[in-house]
Amino acid sequence: MSRAPLTSPFRIGDVEIANRVLLAPLAGIGNWFVRVQARRHGAGLAVSEMVSSFGLHFRNERTMTELLRIHPSEHPVSIQLFGHDPEVMASGAAVAAEAGADLIDINMGCPVRKVRKVGAGAELLRRPELAVALARAAAEGSGLPVTVKLRSGIEPGDRSGVDLAVRLVEEARVAAIALHPRSAVVRHKGAPDYGLVSELVDRLDGSGVPVIVSGGLDTAERVRRAHRESRADAVMIARGALGNPWIFEELTGRRAAPPTDEEIVRELLWTMEGAERHLGPRRAGQYAKKFYPWYLERMGLTRREAGAFQRTRDLDEARALLNEVVKTPALAA
Repeated sequence: MSRAPLTSPFRIGDVEIANRVLLAPLAGIGNWFVRVQARRHGAGLAVSEMVSSFGLHFRNERTMTELLRIHPSEHPVSIQLFGHDPEVMASGAAVAAEAGADLIDINMGCPVRKVRKVGAGAELLRRPELAVALARAAAEGSGLPVTVKLRSGIEPGDRSGVDLAVRLVEEARVAAIALHPRSAVVRHKGAPDYGLVSELVDRLDGSGVPVIVSGGLDTAERVRRAHRESRADAVMIARGALGNPWIFEELTGRRAAPPTDEEIVRELLWTMEGAERHLGPRRAGQYAKKFYPWYLERMGLTRREAGAFQRTRDLDEARALLNEVVKTPALAA
């Protein structure tokens, strides 16, 4: 049995979260307008894409103006940092707090080689002392509740992530743990072992620290199953939210039926507008191409029809093509 329904509020440190359905950090995707979208559709909390602690420490222009951009309507918001140096992590967390973050999350689960090779992400599972030091530093630097998202291990069968999670709570006093129960090397392949999350729930029983389950949550049905089997306090949706913000409405009781084509088109147009506001018309035209398939495939467009959007030169051309391919009142609004 799960501890509480997904629709009930809970707390991470001193921050109250309206419900237990969260948007996971999405590298290269989870910018402010994607987070606002998730919140608009019912997510209790949205976590930012990975932000380099070094980029914040040295106040890199792109990091500061794009990756750390926070919209007034998305609070509470969590900014996820990655890095391998405690002093830099403290500094970066302080910068994120100054920018308006309500929570700091530390990435200890990213399986990507370029992140791991510098000693960050999932590589921290091999260095638990450093991992604890980074969490402490983030709390000291920001003065905010710190959470950690991590994998169950590096290799299949490795349970080091579960043990590290316990140490992070006991020694660094982190305010929440999000566990993706698949090893780093398999990335998103194979079935997540929600039993490992349940084990962590038992090991942290009495600590008051919520455990959040992540991984494999691509439909509302699978989310509910993972929540039940893992006995986690909350769920964190990543790929399941791509082109499907309605999943948050399903899980919070605001929707039972799938979105209509008109709703999908409206949401895609809103997303394109958000990209334009975020990056300007020139860069947004290219950036938005990663979003098109997620929405178009949901409407049943053929691969050829959807592929044509990848050849558009800018957003205006994509909007015109959408008007040709999908005849819906949404485009006339």
